[in-house]
Amino acid sequence: MGSRLVRALVDRGHTVRALVLPNDPLRARLDDVKCDIREGRLEDQPSLAGPCAGVRTVFHLAAVILSPDAAIFDRVNRAGTKNLVAAAAAAGVEHFVYVSSASVVYPRLTPYAASKLAAETVVKADAALAHTIVRPTLVYDQNGGQEFQMFADFVNRFPVVPFVGPGTAIKRPVFAGDVVDGLAAIAGNRQAYGRTYNFSGGERISLTELARLILAQQGRSKRFVHMPIGICRTAATLMARALANPPLTHYMIAGMINDADLDPADAVRELGYRPMGVREGFARIRQESVQP
Repeated sequence: MGSRLVRALVDRGHTVRALVLPNDPLRARLDDVKCDIREGRLEDQPSLAGPCAGVRTVFHLAAVILSPDAAIFDRVNRAGTKNLVAAAAAAGVEHFVYVSSASVVYPRLTPYAASKLAAETVVKADAALAHTIVRPTLVYDQNGGQEFQMFADFVNRFPVVPFVGPGTAIKRPVFAGDVVDGLAAIAGNRQAYGRTYNFSGGERISLTELARLILAQQGRSKRFVHMPIGICRTAATLMARALANPPLTHYMIAGMINDADLDPADAVRELGYRPMGVREGFARIRQESVQP
């Protein structure tokens, strides 16, 4: 998402500085983009001062999404955000745009969701900065999207899919390009100050329907066996103790039983946000994948 947003902002005529991890090989994604690249770490506040100097707007997309160590979520997502907010305020940054997560509205928060919600509080608390908070739902594109790909891998892994719960959770998968366009529309937009926007997709779909759609993209179909949520939670706890990379986690369970059906109406009205539905998005991916 970060490299895509850099490209979108540069294409719109903005001068952009990109913050990357030291020695990060993924910085090669920006080799052909005219931008200023700086190195730093969210856990290292002094390393953030230089990248923030002379900047008007900070877009904060960096986060740890998956980790077996729950402490990392707090250290990077909450405390790291606090470090970046402090560096931005000290540098005189005007506007801080924080990319959060739809999972912050789950009734039972995972460590990841709790860290993102705590980071939202940090962003809102600094009176020196105007802020905007963005909550994407399930982001996907032709290369996956980490959470989306985790679900797709789960669906593809078994000949008969052991589905957690009834599969009735409602999602709004959102195409990555739509999220980037929405973020780019916030740059320099004072109407967005103090606002929280839901960047969700244009189509509501149950998780079972989404799983069938993923399989249909590959010309496949499978049976689903729906497992009781309580049994799945117990199994996830036991697997976490015994396996380095368990096939079932509490994070995965939360994603499969909770709705991520956030209303994007404010973003549509105020930012011109126009997300496509997931079926249209999948059709676009198919079209792009067959073009020479």
